[in-house]
Amino acid sequence: MPASDPSSDPAVPADTGTVVIARQPIMDAQRKVVAYELFDRSTASHNAASDVALVFNAMTHTGSESLVGKLTIFVNCTHESLSGGHLDLIQPEKVVLEVGPVPGHAPADIAARQQTLQDLHQRGFRLAFNHTVLAPVYASWQPLASYVKLDLMALKPEQLQVIVAAVKARTPAEVVAEKVETVEQFSALLSYGATLFQGYWFARPDVIKTKVISPGQAHVLQLINLVRNQASTDEIESVLKKDAVLGFNLMRLINSAGFGLDREITSFRQAVMLMGLKKLFRWAALLLTSSKANGTPAAVGTMAVVRGRMMELLATGTLTPEECDGAFVVGIFSLLDVMLGMPLDQALALLSLPPAVAEALEHGTGIYGPMLALTKACESDDDTAFSTAADALQFSSHHINMAHMEALVWADTLSM
Repeated sequence: MPASDPSSDPAVPADTGTVVIARQPIMDAQRKVVAYELFDRSTASHNAASDVALVFNAMTHTGSESLVGKLTIFVNCTHESLSGGHLDLIQPEKVVLEVGPVPGHAPADIAARQQTLQDLHQRGFRLAFNHTVLAPVYASWQPLASYVKLDLMALKPEQLQVIVAAVKARTPAEVVAEKVETVEQFSALLSYGATLFQGYWFARPDVIKTKVISPGQAHVLQLINLVRNQASTDEIESVLKKDAVLGFNLMRLINSAGFGLDREITSFRQAVMLMGLKKLFRWAALLLTSSKANGTPAAVGTMAVVRGRMMELLATGTLTPEECDGAFVVGIFSLLDVMLGMPLDQALALLSLPPAVAEALEHGTGIYGPMLALTKACESDDDTAFSTAADALQFSSHHINMAHMEALVWADTLSM
Protein backbone atom coordinates (compact mmCIF):
# COMPACT_ATOMS: atom_id res chain seq x y z
CA MET A 1 0.00 0.00 0.00
CA PRO A 2 1.12 3.63 -0.45
CA ALA A 3 3.13 5.11 2.36
CA SER A 4 0.50 7.65 3.37
CA ASP A 5 -2.30 5.13 3.66
CA PRO A 6 -2.86 4.90 7.44
CA SER A 7 -4.26 1.39 7.08
CA SER A 8 -0.83 0.27 5.86
CA ASP A 9 0.77 1.05 9.21
CA PRO A 10 1.56 -2.07 11.24
CA ALA A 11 -1.21 -2.94 13.61
CA VAL A 12 -0.41 -2.50 17.25
CA PRO A 13 -0.54 -5.83 19.09
CA ALA A 14 -3.39 -5.65 21.53
CA ASP A 15 -3.66 -7.36 24.87
CA THR A 16 -6.93 -9.03 25.70
CA GLY A 17 -9.37 -6.36 26.83
CA THR A 18 -7.50 -3.53 25.16
CA VAL A 19 -8.93 -1.09 22.64
CA VAL A 20 -6.29 0.29 20.27
CA ILE A 21 -7.29 3.30 18.16
CA ALA A 22 -5.16 5.29 15.72
CA ARG A 23 -6.14 8.84 14.82
CA GLN A 24 -4.97 11.09 12.01
CA PRO A 25 -5.69 14.81 12.02
CA ILE A 26 -7.66 16.57 9.29
CA MET A 27 -6.49 20.17 8.77
CA ASP A 28 -8.02 23.29 7.30
CA ALA A 29 -6.21 25.67 4.93
CA GLN A 30 -4.44 27.34 7.89
CA ARG A 31 -3.20 23.89 9.02
CA LYS A 32 -5.41 23.96 12.10
CA VAL A 33 -6.72 20.57 13.23
CA VAL A 34 -10.51 20.53 12.79
CA ALA A 35 -11.23 16.80 12.91
CA TYR A 36 -9.68 13.35 13.33
CA GLU A 37 -10.15 10.22 11.28
CA LEU A 38 -10.07 7.12 13.47
CA PHE A 39 -8.72 3.69 12.52
CA ASP A 40 -9.06 0.36 14.28
CA ARG A 41 -5.70 -1.05 15.42
CA SER A 42 -6.97 -3.59 17.93
CA THR A 43 -6.25 -6.56 15.67
CA ALA A 44 -3.49 -7.47 13.25
CA SER A 45 -5.99 -7.90 10.43
CA HIS A 46 -7.46 -4.47 9.89
CA ASN A 47 -11.00 -4.50 8.58
CA ALA A 48 -12.76 -1.30 7.62
CA ALA A 49 -16.05 -2.95 8.57
CA SER A 50 -15.03 -2.69 12.20
CA ASP A 51 -14.11 1.00 12.07
CA VAL A 52 -17.65 2.15 12.78
CA ALA A 53 -17.33 0.48 16.19
CA LEU A 54 -14.59 2.96 16.99
CA VAL A 55 -17.26 5.54 17.67
CA PHE A 56 -18.79 3.31 20.33
CA ASN A 57 -15.44 2.17 21.75
CA ALA A 58 -14.06 5.70 21.78
CA MET A 59 -17.06 6.88 23.75
CA THR A 60 -17.44 3.99 26.15
CA HIS A 61 -13.85 3.00 26.87
CA THR A 62 -11.59 5.92 25.96
CA GLY A 63 -11.37 9.33 27.53
CA SER A 64 -12.57 11.37 24.58
CA GLU A 65 -10.78 14.53 25.65
CA SER A 66 -7.46 12.78 25.15
CA LEU A 67 -8.66 11.09 21.95
CA VAL A 68 -10.39 13.80 19.90
CA GLY A 69 -11.29 16.56 22.34
CA LYS A 70 -14.37 18.38 21.06
CA LEU A 71 -13.49 17.87 17.40
CA THR A 72 -15.39 15.97 14.74
CA ILE A 73 -14.81 12.25 14.22
CA PHE A 74 -14.47 10.80 10.71
CA VAL A 75 -15.01 7.03 10.68
CA ASN A 76 -15.17 4.46 7.87
CA CYS A 77 -18.34 2.41 7.50
CA THR A 78 -19.58 -0.51 5.51
CA HIS A 79 -23.12 -0.26 4.21
CA GLU A 80 -24.08 -3.15 6.49
CA SER A 81 -22.94 -1.25 9.56
CA LEU A 82 -24.90 1.92 8.85
CA SER A 83 -28.16 0.72 10.35
CA GLY A 84 -26.65 -0.55 13.60
CA GLY A 85 -28.21 0.53 16.88
CA HIS A 86 -24.85 1.79 18.19
CA LEU A 87 -25.35 4.92 16.08
CA ASP A 88 -28.38 5.69 18.25
CA LEU A 89 -26.04 6.21 21.21
CA ILE A 90 -24.31 9.30 19.85
CA GLN A 91 -25.08 12.82 18.75
CA PRO A 92 -24.90 12.67 14.96
CA GLU A 93 -23.57 16.21 14.64
CA LYS A 94 -20.19 15.04 15.97
CA VAL A 95 -19.63 12.19 13.52
CA VAL A 96 -18.89 12.01 9.79
CA LEU A 97 -19.64 8.61 8.29
CA GLU A 98 -17.32 7.73 5.41
CA VAL A 99 -19.31 5.60 2.97
CA GLY A 100 -17.75 3.71 0.09
CA PRO A 101 -19.31 2.99 -3.29
CA VAL A 102 -21.48 -0.05 -3.86
CA PRO A 103 -19.45 -3.02 -5.16
CA GLY A 104 -20.16 -3.37 -8.86
CA HIS A 105 -21.99 0.01 -9.00
CA ALA A 106 -25.26 -1.71 -9.90
CA PRO A 107 -28.07 0.89 -10.12
CA ALA A 108 -30.49 -1.35 -8.20
CA ASP A 109 -28.01 -1.75 -5.31
CA ILE A 110 -27.30 1.98 -5.26
CA ALA A 111 -31.02 2.72 -5.11
CA ALA A 112 -31.47 0.15 -2.34
CA ARG A 113 -28.95 2.01 -0.14
CA GLN A 114 -30.49 5.41 -0.84
CA GLN A 115 -33.10 5.32 1.93
CA THR A 116 -30.59 4.39 4.65
CA LEU A 117 -28.30 7.23 3.60
CA GLN A 118 -31.24 9.62 3.41
CA ASP A 119 -32.36 8.64 6.93
CA LEU A 120 -28.86 9.17 8.33
CA HIS A 121 -28.66 12.54 6.61
CA GLN A 122 -32.01 13.61 8.07
CA ARG A 123 -30.88 12.49 11.55
CA GLY A 124 -27.95 14.91 11.29
CA PHE A 125 -25.08 12.63 10.36
CA ARG A 126 -22.71 14.07 7.80
CA LEU A 127 -21.75 11.73 5.00
CA ALA A 128 -18.41 11.58 3.20
CA PHE A 129 -17.91 9.81 -0.13
CA ASN A 130 -14.94 9.34 -2.41
CA HIS A 131 -14.75 10.75 -5.94
CA THR A 132 -16.85 7.87 -7.28
CA VAL A 133 -19.97 9.66 -6.05
CA LEU A 134 -19.55 12.06 -8.98
CA ALA A 135 -20.48 9.33 -11.45
CA PRO A 136 -23.98 9.73 -12.96
CA VAL A 137 -25.13 6.42 -11.45
CA TYR A 138 -24.65 7.96 -7.98
CA ALA A 139 -26.61 11.14 -8.79
CA SER A 140 -29.17 10.42 -6.04
CA TRP A 141 -26.39 10.33 -3.43
CA GLN A 142 -24.78 13.60 -4.45
CA PRO A 143 -27.15 15.96 -2.55
CA LEU A 144 -26.41 13.98 0.64
CA ALA A 145 -22.65 14.58 0.54
CA SER A 146 -21.14 16.83 3.17
CA TYR A 147 -17.62 15.86 2.12
CA VAL A 148 -15.97 14.29 -0.91
CA LYS A 149 -12.54 12.82 -0.19
CA LEU A 150 -9.96 12.74 -2.96
CA ASP A 151 -7.26 10.09 -2.63
CA LEU A 152 -4.13 11.67 -4.13
CA MET A 153 -2.53 8.24 -4.45
CA ALA A 154 -5.40 6.92 -6.56
CA LEU A 155 -5.94 9.93 -8.84
CA LYS A 156 -3.66 11.45 -11.46
CA PRO A 157 -2.48 15.02 -10.77
CA GLU A 158 -3.97 16.28 -14.03
CA GLN A 159 -7.41 14.99 -12.97
CA LEU A 160 -7.62 16.81 -9.67
CA GLN A 161 -8.66 20.31 -10.77
CA VAL A 162 -11.47 18.93 -12.93
CA ILE A 163 -12.67 16.65 -10.13
CA VAL A 164 -12.71 19.47 -7.56
CA ALA A 165 -14.75 21.58 -9.98
CA ALA A 166 -17.17 18.67 -10.46
CA VAL A 167 -17.59 18.29 -6.68
CA LYS A 168 -18.53 21.96 -6.41
CA ALA A 169 -20.91 21.77 -9.37
CA ARG A 170 -22.74 18.55 -8.42
CA THR A 171 -22.70 18.45 -4.62
CA PRO A 172 -22.91 20.76 -1.58
CA ALA A 173 -19.77 19.06 -0.24
CA GLU A 174 -16.44 20.31 0.98
CA VAL A 175 -13.41 18.73 -0.70
CA VAL A 176 -11.02 16.78 1.54
CA ALA A 177 -7.64 16.01 -0.03
CA GLU A 178 -6.22 12.90 1.63
CA LYS A 179 -2.77 11.28 1.45
CA VAL A 180 -1.11 14.66 0.96
CA GLU A 181 2.64 14.09 1.10
CA THR A 182 4.23 17.27 -0.28
CA VAL A 183 3.85 21.03 -0.04
CA GLU A 184 3.31 21.07 -3.81
CA GLN A 185 0.26 18.82 -3.49
CA PHE A 186 -1.11 20.96 -0.66
CA SER A 187 -0.64 24.20 -2.62
CA ALA A 188 -2.19 22.76 -5.78
CA LEU A 189 -5.29 21.37 -4.05
CA LEU A 190 -5.72 24.58 -2.10
CA SER A 191 -5.68 26.57 -5.33
CA TYR A 192 -8.23 24.22 -6.90
CA GLY A 193 -10.66 24.76 -4.04
CA ALA A 194 -10.05 21.97 -1.53
CA THR A 195 -10.71 23.16 2.03
CA LEU A 196 -9.58 20.22 4.19
CA PHE A 197 -6.37 18.20 4.08
CA GLN A 198 -5.04 14.96 5.52
CA GLY A 199 -1.80 13.05 5.04
CA TYR A 200 1.74 12.35 6.15
CA TRP A 201 2.92 15.84 5.16
CA PHE A 202 0.85 17.09 8.11
CA ALA A 203 1.02 14.21 10.57
CA ARG A 204 1.18 10.45 10.80
CA PRO A 205 -1.50 8.65 12.79
CA ASP A 206 -0.79 8.35 16.48
CA VAL A 207 -2.07 5.54 18.67
CA ILE A 208 -4.26 5.55 21.76
CA LYS A 209 -4.46 2.36 23.88
CA THR A 210 -6.93 1.85 26.68
CA LYS A 211 -8.20 -1.08 28.70
CA VAL A 212 -11.78 -2.24 28.35
CA ILE A 213 -13.28 -2.60 31.82
CA SER A 214 -16.53 -4.51 32.17
CA PRO A 215 -18.97 -3.78 34.99
CA GLY A 216 -20.50 -6.43 37.21
CA GLN A 217 -23.44 -8.39 35.85
CA ALA A 218 -25.60 -7.91 38.94
CA HIS A 219 -25.59 -4.15 38.69
CA VAL A 220 -26.16 -4.22 34.91
CA LEU A 221 -29.20 -6.46 35.47
CA GLN A 222 -30.45 -4.11 38.15
CA LEU A 223 -30.02 -1.14 35.83
CA ILE A 224 -31.92 -2.93 33.04
CA ASN A 225 -34.81 -3.64 35.40
CA LEU A 226 -34.99 -0.07 36.63
CA VAL A 227 -34.99 1.33 33.11
CA ARG A 228 -37.60 -1.19 31.96
CA ASN A 229 -39.88 -0.16 34.83
CA GLN A 230 -39.28 3.54 34.16
CA ALA A 231 -37.82 4.01 37.61
CA SER A 232 -37.02 7.44 38.97
CA THR A 233 -33.73 9.12 38.26
CA ASP A 234 -32.89 8.77 41.96
CA GLU A 235 -33.20 4.97 41.80
CA ILE A 236 -31.09 4.69 38.65
CA GLU A 237 -28.50 7.05 40.11
CA SER A 238 -28.27 4.84 43.19
CA VAL A 239 -27.25 1.80 41.09
CA LEU A 240 -24.62 3.79 39.23
CA LYS A 241 -23.14 4.92 42.53
CA LYS A 242 -22.83 1.30 43.71
CA ASP A 243 -20.76 0.14 40.71
CA ALA A 244 -17.79 2.39 40.03
CA VAL A 245 -17.06 0.77 36.66
CA LEU A 246 -20.66 1.03 35.47
CA GLY A 247 -20.85 4.67 36.48
CA PHE A 248 -17.42 5.38 35.03
CA ASN A 249 -18.36 3.94 31.64
CA LEU A 250 -21.57 5.98 31.53
CA MET A 251 -19.76 9.22 32.38
CA ARG A 252 -17.19 8.51 29.68
CA LEU A 253 -19.99 7.94 27.20
CA ILE A 254 -21.99 11.04 28.04
CA ASN A 255 -18.90 13.29 28.09
CA SER A 256 -17.48 11.91 24.87
CA ALA A 257 -17.08 13.81 21.64
CA GLY A 258 -19.86 11.65 20.22
CA PHE A 259 -22.42 13.33 22.48
CA GLY A 260 -21.07 16.76 21.61
CA LEU A 261 -22.18 18.54 24.78
CA ASP A 262 -21.01 22.07 25.39
CA ARG A 263 -20.20 21.43 29.04
CA GLU A 264 -18.85 18.51 31.01
CA ILE A 265 -21.45 16.39 32.78
CA THR A 266 -20.30 15.71 36.32
CA SER A 267 -23.26 13.93 37.92
CA PHE A 268 -24.99 10.63 37.25
CA ARG A 269 -28.34 12.40 37.50
CA GLN A 270 -27.48 14.71 34.61
CA ALA A 271 -26.14 11.79 32.56
CA VAL A 272 -29.30 9.73 33.01
CA MET A 273 -31.58 12.62 32.13
CA LEU A 274 -29.59 13.56 29.03
CA MET A 275 -29.25 10.03 27.73
CA GLY A 276 -32.88 9.02 28.13
CA LEU A 277 -34.31 5.65 29.10
CA LYS A 278 -34.42 4.09 25.61
CA LYS A 279 -30.74 4.69 24.89
CA LEU A 280 -29.82 3.73 28.43
CA PHE A 281 -31.61 0.39 28.06
CA ARG A 282 -29.86 -0.52 24.79
CA TRP A 283 -26.48 0.49 26.23
CA ALA A 284 -27.06 -1.65 29.33
CA ALA A 285 -28.24 -4.64 27.29
CA LEU A 286 -25.10 -4.51 25.16
CA LEU A 287 -22.94 -4.15 28.26
CA LEU A 288 -24.49 -7.31 29.68
CA THR A 289 -23.22 -9.35 26.71
CA SER A 290 -19.67 -8.24 27.49
CA SER A 291 -19.64 -8.30 31.28
CA LYS A 292 -17.19 -10.88 32.61
CA ALA A 293 -18.45 -13.55 34.97
CA ASN A 294 -18.70 -17.31 35.33
CA GLY A 295 -15.91 -17.88 32.82
CA THR A 296 -18.35 -17.41 29.93
CA PRO A 297 -16.52 -17.33 26.58
CA ALA A 298 -16.65 -14.01 24.72
CA ALA A 299 -18.21 -15.85 21.77
CA VAL A 300 -21.42 -16.29 23.78
CA GLY A 301 -21.89 -12.55 24.10
CA THR A 302 -21.15 -12.11 20.40
CA MET A 303 -23.72 -14.75 19.47
CA ALA A 304 -26.31 -13.00 21.64
CA VAL A 305 -25.63 -9.72 19.85
CA VAL A 306 -25.97 -11.45 16.45
CA ARG A 307 -29.32 -12.90 17.48
CA GLY A 308 -30.58 -9.57 18.78
CA ARG A 309 -29.59 -7.64 15.68
CA MET A 310 -30.87 -10.32 13.28
CA MET A 311 -34.25 -10.43 14.99
CA GLU A 312 -34.45 -6.64 14.90
CA LEU A 313 -33.72 -6.69 11.16
CA LEU A 314 -36.27 -9.44 10.52
CA ALA A 315 -38.90 -7.48 12.45
CA THR A 316 -38.24 -4.23 10.57
CA GLY A 317 -40.98 -3.58 8.06
CA THR A 318 -43.39 -6.11 9.54
CA LEU A 319 -43.69 -4.99 13.18
CA THR A 320 -43.97 -1.61 14.88
CA PRO A 321 -40.82 0.23 16.04
CA GLU A 322 -41.62 -0.74 19.64
CA GLU A 323 -42.01 -4.39 18.65
CA CYS A 324 -38.70 -4.21 16.75
CA ASP A 325 -37.07 -3.12 20.02
CA GLY A 326 -38.71 -6.13 21.66
CA ALA A 327 -37.29 -8.42 18.98
CA PHE A 328 -33.81 -7.08 19.73
CA VAL A 329 -34.30 -7.78 23.44
CA VAL A 330 -35.48 -11.36 22.77
CA GLY A 331 -32.40 -12.13 20.70
CA ILE A 332 -29.86 -10.54 23.00
CA PHE A 333 -31.35 -12.24 26.10
CA SER A 334 -31.81 -15.64 24.41
CA LEU A 335 -28.47 -16.78 25.86
CA LEU A 336 -29.03 -15.22 29.25
CA ASP A 337 -28.82 -18.60 30.98
CA VAL A 338 -25.38 -19.23 29.50
CA MET A 339 -24.14 -15.72 30.22
CA LEU A 340 -25.29 -15.88 33.85
CA GLY A 341 -24.49 -19.57 34.39
CA MET A 342 -27.95 -20.56 35.66
CA PRO A 343 -31.16 -22.17 34.34
CA LEU A 344 -33.15 -19.95 32.01
CA ASP A 345 -36.19 -19.67 34.29
CA GLN A 346 -33.97 -18.46 37.12
CA ALA A 347 -32.17 -16.03 34.81
CA LEU A 348 -35.43 -14.57 33.52
CA ALA A 349 -36.68 -14.18 37.06
CA LEU A 350 -33.91 -11.62 37.57
CA LEU A 351 -35.30 -9.35 34.87
CA SER A 352 -38.52 -7.42 34.39
CA LEU A 353 -39.46 -8.15 30.78
CA PRO A 354 -42.55 -7.46 28.67
CA PRO A 355 -44.90 -10.47 28.49
CA ALA A 356 -44.30 -11.02 24.76
CA VAL A 357 -40.53 -11.09 25.31
CA ALA A 358 -40.77 -13.49 28.24
CA GLU A 359 -43.13 -15.76 26.26
CA ALA A 360 -40.69 -16.06 23.39
CA LEU A 361 -37.75 -16.77 25.69
CA GLU A 362 -39.54 -19.28 27.90
CA HIS A 363 -41.80 -21.05 25.42
CA GLY A 364 -40.68 -20.02 21.93
CA THR A 365 -44.18 -18.76 21.15
CA GLY A 366 -45.92 -15.44 20.52
CA ILE A 367 -44.98 -12.83 17.94
CA TYR A 368 -41.25 -13.29 18.58
CA GLY A 369 -41.12 -17.08 18.92
CA PRO A 370 -40.91 -17.93 15.20
CA MET A 371 -38.21 -15.27 14.65
CA LEU A 372 -36.15 -16.67 17.51
CA ALA A 373 -36.49 -20.18 16.05
CA LEU A 374 -35.36 -18.92 12.66
CA THR A 375 -32.40 -17.09 14.16
CA LYS A 376 -31.30 -20.21 16.00
CA ALA A 377 -31.76 -22.32 12.84
CA CYS A 378 -29.34 -20.06 11.00
CA GLU A 379 -26.63 -21.12 13.46
CA SER A 380 -27.02 -24.83 12.75
CA ASP A 381 -26.75 -27.19 9.81
CA ASP A 382 -30.31 -28.40 10.27
CA ASP A 383 -31.89 -27.64 6.88
CA THR A 384 -35.25 -28.99 7.98
CA ALA A 385 -35.44 -26.65 10.98
CA PHE A 386 -34.40 -23.73 8.80
CA SER A 387 -37.02 -24.48 6.15
CA THR A 388 -39.75 -24.93 8.73
CA ALA A 389 -38.92 -21.65 10.48
CA ALA A 390 -38.60 -19.74 7.19
CA ASP A 391 -41.91 -21.08 5.90
CA ALA A 392 -43.67 -20.12 9.12
CA LEU A 393 -42.64 -16.50 8.62
CA GLN A 394 -42.90 -16.54 4.81
CA PHE A 395 -39.50 -14.91 4.47
CA SER A 396 -37.39 -15.56 1.39
CA SER A 397 -33.99 -17.18 1.78
CA HIS A 398 -32.40 -14.01 0.38
CA HIS A 399 -34.09 -11.83 3.01
CA ILE A 400 -33.02 -14.16 5.81
CA ASN A 401 -29.45 -14.49 4.56
CA MET A 402 -29.07 -10.72 4.22
CA ALA A 403 -30.37 -10.17 7.76
CA HIS A 404 -28.00 -12.83 9.10
CA MET A 405 -25.01 -11.40 7.23
CA GLU A 406 -25.73 -7.84 8.36
CA ALA A 407 -26.15 -9.04 11.95
CA LEU A 408 -22.80 -10.85 11.82
CA VAL A 409 -21.09 -7.74 10.45
CA TRP A 410 -22.72 -5.53 13.08
CA ALA A 411 -21.73 -7.85 15.92
CA ASP A 412 -18.18 -7.92 14.59
CA THR A 413 -18.05 -4.14 14.67
CA LEU A 414 -19.37 -3.89 18.20
CA SER A 415 -16.42 -5.31 20.13
CA MET A 416 -17.23 -4.11 23.61
